[in-house]
Amino acid sequence: MKRIGLLSDTHAYWDDRYLEYFEPCDEIWHAGDIGSLELATRLGEFRPLKAVFGNCDGGDLRRLYTEKLRWTCEGADILMTHIGGYPGNYDPSIRQQLLIRPPKLFISGHSHILKVMFDKRLGLLHINPGAAGLQGWHQVRTLVRFTIDAGNFSDLEVIEIPR
Repeated sequence: MKRIGLLSDTHAYWDDRYLEYFEPCDEIWHAGDIGSLELATRLGEFRPLKAVFGNCDGGDLRRLYTEKLRWTCEGADILMTHIGGYPGNYDPSIRQQLLIRPPKLFISGHSHILKVMFDKRLGLLHINPGAAGLQGWHQVRTLVRFTIDAGNFSDLEVIEIPR
């Protein structure tokens, strides 16, 4: 069983509350637009970090992270990318991969819009944690926590941080 802290679109904005909210987590996952190597390093020093780069991330982050990341966590097949769309409107850059071999959990960021949706057609859970940073039009910053146990997801929490 693992407790996961998920965020996206920090755009180099650090908030000490990230550590407070992710204290009960075993790992932190970042769905891109990290914004700075310093932010990734701080998260990674606190908990093991899995991340993908986003369209706004520079060369230093692109050398360290990949555009797409696929792995197994506690029996669940996970696929994470920054620009991915959502059920019924997947981005062309990932659509074929999702259709051919759907993961159990598909994570993307980019839109700054929090979404937790189940895709009945592909049998996958989609999570976009929204945006944790200040850059963008969103009025509330969001983080997500959840548990993975024996391939199942539970205890999903949305954390809202006022701007």
